[in-house]
Amino acid sequence: MKNLSHKELLFRSEAIKILFQEGFISEKIHQSDIIEGQSSFNLLFFLSSNIILKAQDCGTKLSFKKNQYILHYSRAEGSAELWSENVEPLKYLHIQIDYEYIFNLINPDSDKENEETLERMIRNNYIFLHQQTPPFMTVEMHMILNEIISYSKKGMLRKLFIEAKIIKLLMLIFEQFGEKNTFRENPKIPSMIKKFVDENYHRNIKVEEIGNIIGINQNKIRKEFKAQYQMTVNDYIAELRMLKAKKLIINNDIMIKEIAIECGYEYVQNFTRAFKKKFGISPEKFRNE
Repeated sequence: MKNLSHKELLFRSEAIKILFQEGFISEKIHQSDIIEGQSSFNLLFFLSSNIILKAQDCGTKLSFKKNQYILHYSRAEGSAELWSENVEPLKYLHIQIDYEYIFNLINPDSDKENEETLERMIRNNYIFLHQQTPPFMTVEMHMILNEIISYSKKGMLRKLFIEAKIIKLLMLIFEQFGEKNTFRENPKIPSMIKKFVDENYHRNIKVEEIGNIIGINQNKIRKEFKAQYQMTVNDYIAELRMLKAKKLIINNDIMIKEIAIECGYEYVQNFTRAFKKKFGISPEKFRNE
């Protein structure tokens, strides 16, 4: 069997490094290695099922489910093995951030709360948040990761984009940590709704249809979904459609009308309006830039 494993360096600067692992490996066990730099904060987002991580320095083993993540501070350079026996490809995103960058960002000397936040990060209090199990990513975190993975511009624009997205990720993590009520591991109703939307956003779906299919009141759907993911069902559908549209729009062989249909819009005018609202520019102008 051909080795189809692929670890891609998505971004590197003096302060930030981002690696994306995706693909099959020839062995039965799909395995990868990560390196944590000296005095660095490491964000690991697990994008495939049942990943096991073993730290080489202490031999600690941790097991992660799909869509969980950790934020870990490494004082000295270290390494870890990640593997999975699943048929599903081993997939994760590793963001490494230099200590000085985080220090300057948080500015602990300016505020007692900022000082305590940095201290908690250094003590690795953010690994498992309130629970003894790793936290699950929110929908907004997923969207940010997709944007980081798919962003194509280079140079200064890329640097500014990556830094902005990392700051947003940290904000979401701190907000999640600060919430009094811990997240349920597998909230049944929101996860059912999200699964349906993920599989059907390319169609002209509405909350009414979701309610009829999964047998839940429309108001409950709206309330439960927003409570779990901090956004409405319609906003989530729109975000998924626009992410797909942005990927397709760069292909000049696909007509704008075809992209609109592919993204779940019956009328190209509605697609154009939604695209311009999201990106501040029409699909045609975006394609020609």
